[in-house]
Amino acid sequence: MTDLIKHSPNSPILLTASLHVEEARKAISGLVNELIQESRQLHNASDIESVTLDQAINRILAEDLLSPIDVPAADNSAMDGFAFNGDCLGDSDKTVSLNVIGTAYAGKPYKGNIGQGECLKIMTGALMPDGCDTVIPQEFTESADESAVGFKQNQVKRGENRRLRGEDLLSGKAAIAAGRLLRPSDLGLAASLGIASLKVHRKLKVAILSSGDELRPLGSPLDAGSIYDSNRYSLTGLLNRLNLEIMDCGIVRDDPTSLKAAFIEATSKADVLISSGGVSVGEADFTKQIMQELGDVGFWKIAMRPGRPMAFGILKPIQGSSRKTLFFGLPGNPVAVMVTFYQFVRAALLQLNGASQTEPPMTQAIAEAPIRKKPGRTEFQRAILGRNSDGKPMVKLTGSQGAGILRSMSEANCFVILSHDQGNVAAGDWVNVALFDGLL
Repeated sequence: MTDLIKHSPNSPILLTASLHVEEARKAISGLVNELIQESRQLHNASDIESVTLDQAINRILAEDLLSPIDVPAADNSAMDGFAFNGDCLGDSDKTVSLNVIGTAYAGKPYKGNIGQGECLKIMTGALMPDGCDTVIPQEFTESADESAVGFKQNQVKRGENRRLRGEDLLSGKAAIAAGRLLRPSDLGLAASLGIASLKVHRKLKVAILSSGDELRPLGSPLDAGSIYDSNRYSLTGLLNRLNLEIMDCGIVRDDPTSLKAAFIEATSKADVLISSGGVSVGEADFTKQIMQELGDVGFWKIAMRPGRPMAFGILKPIQGSSRKTLFFGLPGNPVAVMVTFYQFVRAALLQLNGASQTEPPMTQAIAEAPIRKKPGRTEFQRAILGRNSDGKPMVKLTGSQGAGILRSMSEANCFVILSHDQGNVAAGDWVNVALFDGLL
């Protein structure tokens, strides 16, 4: 099987056996890496741009973000309480009494000196005054009024509840590493450092199209045997979650002239082309012929459910361009489109766009009911993750798992992922789960 998935830009992928899911991922990642290396050799400076923080969400950071300051900028209190010199502390439960001589607020440092037997009422974030190295939290004091406070010697250790200058981040150190898919917390971190713009990788331009004579656009009447095209809307939503530029090529009929023209247009303008439909065994022969004319594209069978048929490869540069176009030919069934996007396309897009972390995180949950599963393929069951009465994570399927039942995806918030060699799952068994929300 390993020999079947070897690929270079000059050797198309032509597979007759079914690939394991992990083998398919490895082959895709390898080909994407080849594209990245070719792009680096071109030294294309236009692949990096500077954007303001309000434009940076879900963009890929192109270079390490170095902190221009120490964080925190000075020693400060981590608690609301009383700051004092820790010389008075010990291991006994003897009560320490200190005179309160003032108050320090965040943004309003106390300017006086703190002597022996004295302390300062201090708020979280306020600068530590000279002579103080420890803070006793307000709730740990036995007695406190405007002029004095008492607490046991062993209630706190010297140096506790004080944040040291630079302990979070030193000036000149990387606050955020290159390759980060920027999240809201990253934008807040950059702002806290006084940084107003970030260097990010250029948005990938992704062309999408749906192929099939049975497809109709929204707003048109449905005749016998026709259906509305939902796949482009699902794909648009998925791509918008990654903040990518989308080129909608519409619905393409099942004829060689239309399909070839759509592929050429997309290849001339886009970094990636994603089509849905036309990749199942037995479908129009010209589809395979056209794709092989335009590039190195193989038709795969993947040992998974749903989403077994898929095409993948490279479309050659068009009209003098030096840019090659990454191609994914996804199944036509609405659920299979989304499953294959989650499992293969998403990671490839992130990798091609410079992201260092491309795979979604996994967790585990208890199966609420039995799940039927045949060994020999990886299954992605749509499910709802919640908690049982004991507070443990519990997952239940959304009902029928047919590849055409898009409602099952709409109701779900996760996939239950059943591995290639796994068999039936009993109620109460732990299963692997990949969440939807927060990933895209």
